[in-house]
Amino acid sequence: MPAKNMVSIVEDDESLRLALAGLIRSVGHEARDFPSAEEYLALQDGRCACVISDLHMPGIDGIEMILKLREMGYSVPAILITARAGRAVEARAIAAGALCVLRKPFEAEALLDCLRRALADGASSH
Repeated sequence: MPAKNMVSIVEDDESLRLALAGLIRSVGHEARDFPSAEEYLALQDGRCACVISDLHMPGIDGIEMILKLREMGYSVPAILITARAGRAVEARAIAAGALCVLRKPFEAEALLDCLRRALADGASSH
């Protein structure tokens, strides 16, 4: 069963990953952070209410990670962030199941709005 306030952050840029974790914690949620999709997927236990991930990472990217989660039987809401998405990539991300795609740099409030939607959607799907 997912932890209702656990947010996983998957980001290869350590400074951004730690900043995101701090932001998530500052609004009352727990945060776990991972430097790669591979590490996140290896430790995936379903105890996550939402995942925030970079779209472009070495190895498995954010879209592939969402698809692998679905294959593993997890339907955790996903928010993808990227510095270089075009409309086609954003459309692929949404088609794969991303709830939001945010372009860097983004306002903290935009991320928190997506997070509120993700957690509301996740609560209604249980």
